[in-house]
Amino acid sequence: MTPEPVWITGIGLCTPCGNDLPTVANHLLEGRSAIRSVAHFPTQDHPSQMAAAVTSLPEDIAGNRTERAVASCAEQSLRSAGLWDRRESMRIGIILGIGSEWLLRWEDDRDDVTAADFVPAVELARQRLGIRGPVVSLSAACASGNHAFALARAWLRQGVVDACIAGGCDMAVTPMTLAGFGNLRALSRRNDNPIGACRPFDRDRDGFILGEGCVFCVLERRSHVLRRGGPALAEVAGFGATSDAHHLVIPSPDPSSAAAAIRAAIRDAGISPDEINYINAHGTGTPVGDAVESAALRVVLGHAADRIPASSIKATSGHLLTAAAAFEAVAGILAMDRSAIPPTLNLDNPDPACQLDHVAHTAREARVDVVLSNSFGFGGSNTSLVLRRVA
Repeated sequence: MTPEPVWITGIGLCTPCGNDLPTVANHLLEGRSAIRSVAHFPTQDHPSQMAAAVTSLPEDIAGNRTERAVASCAEQSLRSAGLWDRRESMRIGIILGIGSEWLLRWEDDRDDVTAADFVPAVELARQRLGIRGPVVSLSAACASGNHAFALARAWLRQGVVDACIAGGCDMAVTPMTLAGFGNLRALSRRNDNPIGACRPFDRDRDGFILGEGCVFCVLERRSHVLRRGGPALAEVAGFGATSDAHHLVIPSPDPSSAAAAIRAAIRDAGISPDEINYINAHGTGTPVGDAVESAALRVVLGHAADRIPASSIKATSGHLLTAAAAFEAVAGILAMDRSAIPPTLNLDNPDPACQLDHVAHTAREARVDVVLSNSFGFGGSNTSLVLRRVA
């Protein structure tokens, strides 16, 4: 028996590109980079001194930046889905992809001997929203959001919840995070040109740019949405996941594991490569990662990779870490809604090792019905998501 489709019905987000869907859509499609020199803490000792930070969070929510972002975006997603006033009568779950949250809390409170005990942000959001369904936080690096969507879809199909808030958060533009990734040599060091520093798939790429943000989507079964007359933004049609088992942080130069995740997502969605209209690539701007992703796509898609438009939004938004996969899914949804594909900025000299149909510099008008969204995490946590337009 074919499983019931699961639809995305609401979105809540706070990102370097804006805190509402129209603003974010315009920012991505117009190709306006949010990357700047870091100004809110000293960076003279950091090898990379750039980031894409969230500049605005609600002031009426108590807590640190992570806690405020999670609570605000979860509420925004429920309101977007039309479920805010129904939440107390429904089994609504929350699945949050998040990184080293306790380390960020320690960084906030390290000099405060009176600091309160640590409580996970997802638990505080559950209390604030009055959510009665299951609540889980998970961490799979940059792939966390896709894992959250897959688990939410499984909960819905199993009847565990009536609706599920799923996504990721990483409010990580902090001294410790910038230093850690910088010392790993994962970040670009083009400090004299922040807007031009992140260069996915370009021959001159030298690393990613740290970003931050929070993105939640509300997922529901199709029958539930139709019964209540709710909105339908996209179907979570397919999911695939693998692990490289290669290195603690470096992706495997062998594309077979990443290719297996992409192939599994396509198979799960029940589509052929020819049905894909847009590839939202992980495309971080690292020398190894971009080449491996390109090779994996060609392994799976074959000659179709020459004609399916592909782009990475990370030169626009920075890399949102554990929020990246959820934000990339939203970029795919916006491409369907706007019939336009967001560009890869700074792709001046495409690397021959990254041969794809790149959408460079400016957006491309196109009808988009099926999106393949890749998110490959640090250490080889590979995920691929297929989103489909709801007819």
